[in-house]
Amino acid sequence: MKSRLSVSAKAPEFSVFALDLAADRAKFTCGIEPLDRYFRTQVSQDIKRRVSACFVANDGMGQIAGYYTLASASVLLSDLPETLAKKLPRYPNVPAVRMRRLAVSETFKGKGLGAALLADALRRAATAEIAAYALIVDAKDELAAGFYVQHGFIQFLEQPLCLFLPLATVKSLLGRPI
Repeated sequence: MKSRLSVSAKAPEFSVFALDLAADRAKFTCGIEPLDRYFRTQVSQDIKRRVSACFVANDGMGQIAGYYTLASASVLLSDLPETLAKKLPRYPNVPAVRMRRLAVSETFKGKGLGAALLADALRRAATAEIAAYALIVDAKDELAAGFYVQHGFIQFLEQPLCLFLPLATVKSLLGRPI
């Protein structure tokens, strides 16, 4: 599914779609070496093995402006805050979607593209036909964790760099019933 993102009046409009494995990823740089290396050398193998899906934002001129990855996951019911866990069935694990990576090209930083990509990932997870309770993210550091907290994510008590957002919250924002 292809979607369109507009991050600000001054920024270009972006198309977001599943990564084409033939796309030239060599020039992409976000300034964080593990994210750049993964995108250039590993992502295609993960897609082929069906362990991850990668979505890219294209600036309309063929340049990849950013990317994120999604994969299925689960979270232990006991890891969720009790106020949320008590509303769920007593299964040991709760289905989730995990976003392991989110990166914006240095060329497009500071234009709101990271937040727009996060919104796109949340929309995809919340509207998927396969059930998932939450979107889980793995923040690379405290600064990244702060970005997610700013967008409503909740930190796991035992793992403050691992955060989640119940997808029911996203569905209510999208105006769709749960």
